[in-house]
Amino acid sequence: MQNDEYVMSPSDLFHALSHDTRLRLVLLMTEHGRLCVCQLQHAVDEDQPSISRHLAILRKAGLIVGERRAQWVDYQLAPHLPAWVHQVLETTLAAAREQSPFREDRLRLTHMSVTSGLGETTGTALE
Repeated sequence: MQNDEYVMSPSDLFHALSHDTRLRLVLLMTEHGRLCVCQLQHAVDEDQPSISRHLAILRKAGLIVGERRAQWVDYQLAPHLPAWVHQVLETTLAAAREQSPFREDRLRLTHMSVTSGLGETTGTALE
């Protein structure tokens, strides 16, 4: 769904984010930008098949794009998203940032980047 004529409706957005795991993945990408599957898997503490299934749903909805890098795939928010989608995601992130499970996701991701250097590998600044 990388067509410039694609118009995302609020129903499309909220349907794609209706599962907690998908919302958590998108909020991590909203905050940190490009992340690899292993980082997302570690952050939300779910198995790889589950994460891949949720990422496929988000890709199909046009919310994210993936880029293969050797054996890894990095994901980020799709560049064509309308401004209102970014506003909804930023507002949601601000409200959820210090609430469970989002707080724990952020801590696991930050801990992973400090102990493994993965943030440097993807070019992602994890604070």
